Amino acid sequence: MKIVNQNIQIDGIDKKILRALMADARTPILEIARNVGISGAAIHQRLRKLEKSGLISGSKFVINPKVLGYTTMAFVGIYLDKAMSNPEAVKQLQKIPEVLECHYTTGNWSILIKILCKDNEHLMHLLNKEIQSIAGVSRTETFISLNQQIDRQIQI
Repeated sequence: MKIVNQNIQIDGIDKKILRALMADARTPILEIARNVGISGAAIHQRLRKLEKSGLISGSKFVINPKVLGYTTMAFVGIYLDKAMSNPEAVKQLQKIPEVLECHYTTGNWSILIKILCKDNEHLMHLLNKEIQSIAGVSRTETFISLNQQIDRQIQI
C-alpha cells in the first residue's frame, strides 16, 4: 500500500527506512541498507527525495530537561483582549526561552503554550512577571503536567 500525497509517494521501502530512523536517527545507513535489502546509495537517494518533499526535515538530539533541573511542565491557556493582539503576543512569547510550543487555538483561549520550568516558583515567576505582563494578555489559565504518559510521532 502506498501513501499518496500531491508531493510524494511513499512505498514499503521508504516506510522501513523512516521507521528505522524514527526509532534511532543515529542508525548507520549501511545497517538500514542491509536490513532493507538495497544499497546504501539507494538509501541516501531515497532520503534526499523525502527531505526534498518536506516529509522529513533533518534529525535532532533530544535533551532530557530533568538532567538540567527542569521538572515542571505546564500548559497555559492565554486569553487575549482581542484577536489583533495575537501577532504581538506571539512575538513576545518567542522571547521567553521556557516557552517550548505556541498554538493559535479555537475555543476560549486565543493561544495555548507549553512551558518548561525548574519548579513551581519558576512557573509562578514566568506567569506573573513575563507572560501576564505582555500587552493584550487579559488572563491565563494554567495546567501543570504531573506526568507525560505518551510521547510519539505519527506512525508511518
